[in-house]
Amino acid sequence: MPSSVYSPLADLVRERKGPVYPLNVGDTWMEPFEGARMEDLHTADLPGLHRYCETGGIPPLVDALVERMRERTGLPWEREQLLVTAGATSGLACAVSALVDPGEEVLILAPFWPLIRGIVQSQRGIPVEVPFYDRVHSMEDAIAAVEARITDRSVALYVCTPSNPTGRVLPAEWLEAFASVASRHDLWLLSDEVYADYVYGASHVSLAAFAPDRTISVHSFSKAYGMAGNRVGYLAGPAAAIAEAHKVGVHSSYHAPHAGQIAALRALEGGDAWVAHAREVYRKAGEDAAAVLGLPAPQGSCFLFVDVRPVLDERGLIGFLEKCLEDGVVLSPGASSGSDYADWVRLCYTAVPPEQAAVAVRHLARRIGCLV
Repeated sequence: MPSSVYSPLADLVRERKGPVYPLNVGDTWMEPFEGARMEDLHTADLPGLHRYCETGGIPPLVDALVERMRERTGLPWEREQLLVTAGATSGLACAVSALVDPGEEVLILAPFWPLIRGIVQSQRGIPVEVPFYDRVHSMEDAIAAVEARITDRSVALYVCTPSNPTGRVLPAEWLEAFASVASRHDLWLLSDEVYADYVYGASHVSLAAFAPDRTISVHSFSKAYGMAGNRVGYLAGPAAAIAEAHKVGVHSSYHAPHAGQIAALRALEGGDAWVAHAREVYRKAGEDAAAVLGLPAPQGSCFLFVDVRPVLDERGLIGFLEKCLEDGVVLSPGASSGSDYADWVRLCYTAVPPEQAAVAVRHLARRIGCLV
């Protein structure tokens, strides 16, 4: 497990003089909407703000999440099926710990969110990479790709849609087919839906709609509402599995930050307009970046995944990343998203304001020969 997955050039980045465009980390340049920022929380109005709170989430937030999940999925969620976690990262770690024994396998559609492989490894599970998003284009091929990797040690399938890092949104019929595969092979489904609010043109459907008895969905206020530093996410799934994940959470993070949960509740109550505005800003930035780089426009999320094999020299990807850093552009190495993608790079076009993203993307385009 590497200690750094987003930039192998961190020391060089710190030493650089001049502008830096950190497109390597999936974040937003936007601040949360007014009313849900840390500066808006006052102990005079919120007694106990700095004390411990309920380990599964403060009750008003859990109740609000139950209603939100009912609205979005049409399923009859109850409080015991929701767990507020210290970010989606901790939530997935708790879910994997609850479901996976040492030596058991988790199938991961690749290229993938860089931390999921290490999460499985940290629980002594075996991550099994399924090359997928850049090469599977039919439902039949999608099912074949997954079933080819299933063994008698397989216990779960991790699916991320909208995809980090490719920007693809998987069709509902593919997700329904995954649910059938999971049923046939008795697999859990780990459904990473942290970018569900950021879909452009396509439509997002939760895996839970097709397999509620074997799906654990993970969501994030970091991505939905620009609150990455607050460390609040949540899991939704079968009550028995959520109860086990809760135990792990208690013995690792204890609970999500109290102040972060209050900000999250305010986001649910009043943040829809902020999300709509962010979605439009992100869509435009993504379409511009894709057009400049000669890629299809992203269907969702905040990322593009770029094959740079044609322009690599004897120094390989590290040499290419160093050249990009000469322009101030910092990118994530593709190997962090899958063993088959060592000569790719991931970029987040929302990490800096749109005008800066446009400059950075054009620097990259020149490096790969899209601009002269």
